[in-house]
Amino acid sequence: MRWGLVPSWIKDPRKITLLINARSETINDKPAFKNAMRRRRCLIPADGYYEWQTSGGRKRPFFIHRRDGHIFGLAALAETWIGPNGEELDTVAIVTAPASADLAVLHHRVPVTLMPGDFARWLDCSSDDASPVMALLKGPLEGEFTWHEVSTRVNHADNDDAQLLLPITDEQRAAEDAPKPRKAAPRKVAPPAVDDGQGSLF
Repeated sequence: MRWGLVPSWIKDPRKITLLINARSETINDKPAFKNAMRRRRCLIPADGYYEWQTSGGRKRPFFIHRRDGHIFGLAALAETWIGPNGEELDTVAIVTAPASADLAVLHHRVPVTLMPGDFARWLDCSSDDASPVMALLKGPLEGEFTWHEVSTRVNHADNDDAQLLLPITDEQRAAEDAPKPRKAAPRKVAPPAVDDGQGSLF
């Protein structure tokens, strides 16, 4: 699925802002989400997620995960957009809620995270009614999640390895904070003179 929900009634998905988050407080009121909330709830399995915080003029990434190390599901909504020529585009957005006091240090909103005991309840769309799952739409309890700073290598999509989950060392942080050498501006080269047949040496 593509990240960023595209409602089915949109005429051209290239002309809308991608909806990556659905706020739990207004999820049943927004036309973009209310049908998916009733009929197309889904889960994104995860063992953690990243959040960034500005400190000392730099944006520093943090890996946030359950304190007990268990995997969880991010509550999400899915939608399929069908174009005029029958083309299909499957998209998804996660559901967010206000953060608990501890996680609010990093960001005031958090993903709604579900544990395996609530998976079936969240995924059951047979009644076409979202009211039975509304109580699940809340952030984790205080102390349920913990976090640590990681390398800024996570900022580049080309990097995809287990090292991105490890706490950053003092040496790594110093190297990342060190001023980067400035690249020399390319030297301008004058275009070749037009040969006027005079044979000039200059």
